[in-house]
Amino acid sequence: MFPNFQNMTIYVGNINYSLGEADIQKIFEVMGKVESVKLVIDKKTGKSKGYGFIEMPDKKEAMEAIKTLDGKEVGGRNLRVMKAHSTKKVNEEVS
Repeated sequence: MFPNFQNMTIYVGNINYSLGEADIQKIFEVMGKVESVKLVIDKKTGKSKGYGFIEMPDKKEAMEAIKTLDGKEVGGRNLRVMKAHSTKKVNEEVS
């Protein structure tokens, strides 16, 4: 079986505001290699908006992370984890 080298972007919502990118990376690294973590930050306050995006290079590991971590309680909040929709696809659906 050939490895899947296509990155998958995962949306993570309902993140406790006290958690940083390093905290989120540690949670997802249990499931596999994490390429990047980007939390969305409020420009005015400089604080997390409670959601972000994770890049995982292995699609199988990414799907397992979604299945395992969606609904998991972290820091008093249940994470919402799903495959991120590309901006292109969203724009096509809106048109």
